Amino acid sequence: MTGRSMIGRSITITGFIIITVIAVFVLATGVFAKGHDQGDESVVTSPDGRIKVRFILDKGVPHYSVSYGDTVLIRPSSLGFHFKEKKPLDDNFKIIDVRRNVFYNTWRPVWGQTSKITNYYNELVIYLKEEVPPYRKMNLVFRVYNDGVGFRYIIPGQESLETINIMSEDTEFRLSSNNTTWWIHNDWDSYEYQYLETPLNHVMSASTPVTMKTPGGIYLSIHEAALVDYAGMALKRDLDRDYTLVSELCPWPDGVKVKGRTPLKTPWRTIQIGAAPGDLLESNLILNLNDPCALEDTSWIQPMKYVGIWWEMHIGKSTWEAGPRHGATTERAKYYIDFAGKHGIGGVLVEGWNLGWGGTWDDQDYTTPYPDFDLVEVAKYAEERGVEYIAHNETGGNVINYINQIEEAYSLYNSLGIHAIKTGYVADNGMIKPRGQHHHGQWMVNHYLDVIKKAAEYEIMIDAHEPIKPTGLYRTYPNFITREGVQGMEYNAWSAGNKPEHTTIIPFTRMLAGPIDYTPGIFDITFDEYRFLNRVHTTRAKQLALYVVIFSPLQMVADLPENYLDDNGNPLPEFKFIQDVPVTWDETLVLNARIGDYVTIARRRGQEWYVGSITDEKPRRLMVPLAFLEDGQKYVAEIYEDGPEADLKHNPTQVAIRRVIVDSNDTLVADMVESGGQAIRLYPARNEDVNKLPEFNQKKN
Repeated sequence: MTGRSMIGRSITITGFIIITVIAVFVLATGVFAKGHDQGDESVVTSPDGRIKVRFILDKGVPHYSVSYGDTVLIRPSSLGFHFKEKKPLDDNFKIIDVRRNVFYNTWRPVWGQTSKITNYYNELVIYLKEEVPPYRKMNLVFRVYNDGVGFRYIIPGQESLETINIMSEDTEFRLSSNNTTWWIHNDWDSYEYQYLETPLNHVMSASTPVTMKTPGGIYLSIHEAALVDYAGMALKRDLDRDYTLVSELCPWPDGVKVKGRTPLKTPWRTIQIGAAPGDLLESNLILNLNDPCALEDTSWIQPMKYVGIWWEMHIGKSTWEAGPRHGATTERAKYYIDFAGKHGIGGVLVEGWNLGWGGTWDDQDYTTPYPDFDLVEVAKYAEERGVEYIAHNETGGNVINYINQIEEAYSLYNSLGIHAIKTGYVADNGMIKPRGQHHHGQWMVNHYLDVIKKAAEYEIMIDAHEPIKPTGLYRTYPNFITREGVQGMEYNAWSAGNKPEHTTIIPFTRMLAGPIDYTPGIFDITFDEYRFLNRVHTTRAKQLALYVVIFSPLQMVADLPENYLDDNGNPLPEFKFIQDVPVTWDETLVLNARIGDYVTIARRRGQEWYVGSITDEKPRRLMVPLAFLEDGQKYVAEIYEDGPEADLKHNPTQVAIRRVIVDSNDTLVADMVESGGQAIRLYPARNEDVNKLPEFNQKKN
């Protein structure tokens, strides 16, 4: 039996423009979804035919495998569950149905790394039923895109399995080779580690995304999408089998991993695949596996850059708690607001403004400011100057205290015109209240999403620190504007700091999951006045380039305002790049990349392009071809780069600036010192620019 239905239409759905939609539903013998079925085996391929997923029911046990071209990436790997007080759901199956679907549409995100996204996949759905009592059912859904694979379990509602206590999800990833792997140790309460580069067989337990390179040069990254009402997934090594990783779920205090009822859908297990590192970063697989925007009105969601009373606490100039060095005073907040308003920075974050710092986390009061901080006055002062005030809510792991105040707090913020909050959950050993809950467990996964939904009711954006990792839910709830979930800039202030290679790895690991509030923009690299034993391990030019390399629609301008000014109070020339660079984009391209060594990323907003190149601890020269520019159009290239005497150790702040006329036939060169960088702004040249500025000369470059 074969059936199909095709629909083509143009509609608008809650903040996302669906430009074209074509859905083709095909039953098992359909010819439109690429693949075939034969007994206990079914195959589905990507639309372009390069990626192949094979489902095999081997003696009643479900398996899948994945290949790319002629290369097997994942060998037959088993699927299933172990439950508490119920038999495992992983064996004795028969196939009762197979269905196929081809889907194609394009849609526009509220914000993102690109302004239009294609969602095109071939889908295979396997319906399974046990051949022995109690004859339970389980479905497996595979979606194969040109940039990877997503699959999930669906356990239908059934009398024999109404309630579920999952003790383990036994999803295997039996890799075919000892791949080079970039990963961080799994910690159910933090992702704040520097990435390791090791052979796959050195991985013990890793947080996702986990990114790999095969011996043949194929890149893949394993993660998850649409994490809702489920525990976060890590990957643990199977010590008994070579190159095999198995899903590992974050536990409740009683050891159960997931508590639920049928029907139950797991998050998608994702495998992004490409021939080069840039293919992973340019992939929209994870976003496409999430539901469309759930918000009817998104006009209040405003991406922006922001400054804040934050870095000064980390370097020891000020304190969060009240006292002689209290940072969050009315006077200090107005200073930041004046700076932001004068220099085109959209927002100001104020940390340490509310009662409760310095005591127990039971004392945090999210509506009452310290006596030296007037919240109403500061919010009004910011509004009058066209600056968004960003509130800060630190829970310290006392989530119950936050929940008890959230309605009152968000109502107050909304009444004051506050549309953004930075939340915090600093609790290295798990939550204080409720005791024993982990950041990455099901209870906290639900809490983070509940906060996003509640914030949307009050037209508030959330920047979550100490979060659950992103899994693409910002497509559905674009007020989840950014999050941390990485070892960020603050580690340079009070620890050995981030290695120069760190920011050449995270675009291809953590950033594959979603935007990062990394907080770049430190100009005073060594901050000797406050902490002479610590420093940022980059040049200033690299700090500029990070605004292009690291994506966040809420992007911090993290240093003290005075460090962006010269002795006369005027902005330093290189600060102009920070003022100019956008935070959300129409197009993103990776021009150069070797994970852990260097990266060049080009991003377009309107008619302007911005290019960021960074390197690790080695000086490097990279070619930056401008073939992405519009043919026949001349552009002004404003180039900010390590100066001729720049040096990571002795002279990290020197930035050279030059302006030349270029076109799409030119290739610029990024000459970078150790942990250096180059940032470029490209915009269409006017006649006066062409007459005034020199033409780019390849021989002199």
